[in-house]
Amino acid sequence: MDNPSSCAIVTDMDHIDADIVIVGGGLNGPCLALACAQAGLSSIVLDALPAEIRAEASFDGRAYALALASVRMLDALGIWDAVADNAQPMLEIKASDGRAGEGAAPFFLHFDHAEIEEGPMGHMLEDRYLRRALLSAMEADPHITHRPGARVISQDTDDLARVTLDDGATITGRLLIGADGRRSGVAERAGIKRTGWSYGQTALVCAVAHEKPHNGIAHQFFMPGGPLAILPLPGNRSSIVWSEAEPRASALVALDDGAFLDALRPAFGSFLGEISLAGGRHNYPLSLSLANAFIANRLALIGDAAHGVHPIAGQGLNLGLRDVSALAEVLAEAKRRGEDIAAADVLARYQQWRRFDTAGLALATDTFNRMFSNDNPALRAARQVGMGVIGAMPGLRRAFIRQAAGLTGDLPRLLKGHPL
Repeated sequence: MDNPSSCAIVTDMDHIDADIVIVGGGLNGPCLALACAQAGLSSIVLDALPAEIRAEASFDGRAYALALASVRMLDALGIWDAVADNAQPMLEIKASDGRAGEGAAPFFLHFDHAEIEEGPMGHMLEDRYLRRALLSAMEADPHITHRPGARVISQDTDDLARVTLDDGATITGRLLIGADGRRSGVAERAGIKRTGWSYGQTALVCAVAHEKPHNGIAHQFFMPGGPLAILPLPGNRSSIVWSEAEPRASALVALDDGAFLDALRPAFGSFLGEISLAGGRHNYPLSLSLANAFIANRLALIGDAAHGVHPIAGQGLNLGLRDVSALAEVLAEAKRRGEDIAAADVLARYQQWRRFDTAGLALATDTFNRMFSNDNPALRAARQVGMGVIGAMPGLRRAFIRQAAGLTGDLPRLLKGHPL
């Protein structure tokens, strides 16, 4: 006999504005709306930021390392063609130890995309291109209503999913999605607690122009204060994610652009020639933040609302897109079976699919950061030996490359490049 909770379909359609109410208009929320639209599910995306800020055309220095599986997902959503010309393939990854004032030592781990058959391990894509493409796609899809400048102040998920906006308007759907970041109001109002801790580090994010070509090579320098990632962008430019311990990070944030570059050069090194800033500078305090549950009554969390991890592996957005693809597939299948998409057992399938992968990556990034963000001679020797062993074993090395490309595990259809 069918589970009665799955068959309790909401029938009071006069009071439904959309199947799904998504709070958060950054990246994961719009991607979920587009994915669910493929299954015929309607959604309203509530974005606290005004539309003109989301559509800003100037480069502010932010970019994302999209794993191959995430690229396939964007292609399946019809987004990739709009951004592909502005994306930079990542052909190699080189990891090195480093010390302040000395730059990076010779690399001890080297991943080359030629070792797998699927192509580049991923692409770098600037924030401005991805956001504009998502806005355009949402505007063109009749299943999606985008509400910029809409701030949620209360919610109720007893029988339906209802939210109240700061202008007094009420939006009602079957299912409420929290895609509103690490300080998720949706999660907090639902009583979902979080587990985590601060790393005592800040990520300094910017882009630099350099004299020499990067040849599509991404670098990760493990410095005592935290990792420095140098990620290739189109042209002679690279995206910088520099994790540094407090209080030095605060001192670096306070510097003007010239002094900041003077501080960056010893860590960056001279292998790409002279460097200069190519966009704005941003900084983010680093912490681990995991929601104790990804679901509640008629509610699910995705992206940073569900989990925030250290950027040491560059997997933050990729992890969120894995949530999106899994949840969209669960909801699409539930709809096809005639189930209530917000039933407890339907949402439990999503949580079960995502919790293990999320916990594993959170543990891995936490361990890597603690092991590599120091200058302990014994740990330096141990990690150099360990990484050297991985680099010397082709089978193990290819496994790590496939992991970095997002090709391992129980992948949803979208991450395989198949539409719903």
